Amino acid sequence: MADPIVYGFPRSTFVNIVRLILTHKDVPYGFHNLEPVMGQREHLALHPFNRVPILRHGDFIVYETSAIASYVDETFEGPKLTPHDVRARARMNQWISAVNAYYYPYMIHHVTHERVVFPELGIASDEKVVAHALPKVELALGMVERELEHGENYLLGSELSIADFYLLPSTFAFSLTEEGRAMYPKYPSFCRWRERMENLPATLKLRAIMPPREPILHAREWAKSHRPKY
Repeated sequence: MADPIVYGFPRSTFVNIVRLILTHKDVPYGFHNLEPVMGQREHLALHPFNRVPILRHGDFIVYETSAIASYVDETFEGPKLTPHDVRARARMNQWISAVNAYYYPYMIHHVTHERVVFPELGIASDEKVVAHALPKVELALGMVERELEHGENYLLGSELSIADFYLLPSTFAFSLTEEGRAMYPKYPSFCRWRERMENLPATLKLRAIMPPREPILHAREWAKSHRPKY
């Protein structure tokens, strides 16, 4: 069967979750950049809800990051990232849900978009959006800190899992903001986890092949369609 293909745009937080997992498992894959056609027929034929990533493997197409991550871990050889223990697996899925519901929305959708993505397009930050998010980011980082402060290497303890790769891209993008740089030193256990994750071979390999940062052109539509309002 042909190598899997990841569809998305290079700076997508969720696309990079999938790419990190594939890279960690040493799975050869192709990347199809949808930036020029985001929201158009070619994209919507793959993902009717106008999002990324999408994975194609032969004649099988699947979207939604958690579904793709599970498929990749179960289908391909390489280090397993899903625990066998049912309770550990429940904790992993809890972290995945938490990233989707609490970490990404406030770290990225609220703060990073306002501080990085929109200004790159000449769109002014909405300070109300940032102010609303910061206490929620503090709460989220405090939760990670408590999970890691007893010396655990990873979110589930000693073993790397999908949960770690799920959280990492949001923490990277938030680090590009002034708020992230000011906030992170207050959480030393989290910072050690992040340093450990950023120096994994998979992370270094993916960072090395990423193109130079360019504005996310289709994010102009985000400012109209789903920017938070307060």
